[in-house]
Amino acid sequence: MSLEVLLPLGWSPPVGYANGIAVPTGRIVFVAGQVGWDEKQQFHSDKLIPQFEQALKNVLAVLAQAGGGPNHICRMTAYCVDKPAYLSARPELGRIWRKLMGRHAGNRKSRTDLADDRSAGLDRQADCGGRATLYSGA
Repeated sequence: MSLEVLLPLGWSPPVGYANGIAVPTGRIVFVAGQVGWDEKQQFHSDKLIPQFEQALKNVLAVLAQAGGGPNHICRMTAYCVDKPAYLSARPELGRIWRKLMGRHAGNRKSRTDLADDRSAGLDRQADCGGRATLYSGA
């Protein structure tokens, strides 16, 4: 059994995400918001794209500690502190997403991307967090 993408009858399919995900019973894992620093809590860039990639890698590392992978993620939230940078970087962010999350149909998670200039001035440019259900047969 696997994740079931929920698309109400008559709705157009969303691009790059799912409106909802249903999962079989399993162990639920909550991953805190991860920023774009390394395992020593050091930033190697002040740019959005490398920080987003590292933040997503950090989410996957925490999930792997619980025995999960990208296919187990049901819900992701990504925050960006610079809306113009986010809008111009969307094609590259999509490539990073597909590289790390996979190109299979299940990579379309229930996802929210938020750009918020109010957090400007912080070292972080991106923050990703998620929820996953670990179930047999995944």
